[in-house]
Amino acid sequence: MASNNKSNGFEDLLPVMANKLGGEGLIKELCNGFELLMDKDKGVITLDSLRKNAALLGLQDMKEDELVSMMNEGDLDRDGALTQMEFCVLMFRLSPELMEESWFWLEEALQHELDNNNNNNFSF
Repeated sequence: MASNNKSNGFEDLLPVMANKLGGEGLIKELCNGFELLMDKDKGVITLDSLRKNAALLGLQDMKEDELVSMMNEGDLDRDGALTQMEFCVLMFRLSPELMEESWFWLEEALQHELDNNNNNNFSF
């Protein structure tokens, strides 16, 4: 289910990735994206590391004000950097279609857990 939504100049490909990779695969890819963008010494994404590494994720055309805006929007604790969790939350927030689908995945995961628990609880 491809999307033509654009946010900050990039096409919303997360729903396509999610459909192809599944929930766990998508999270793994987001973690890989975080590692590409992060400052290796600090273990977080800084504005400087985002500037230097944005092209690795196809974000080379983003303007300085867009990079700053992205950092500000994702920096939930206002420490000037993005942790892995903040980055993943930001990617979901920038993908309206994925936010809608995430409720479906949550329900599916909970149902799977309930089914597993019911199968593992035998009554005699």
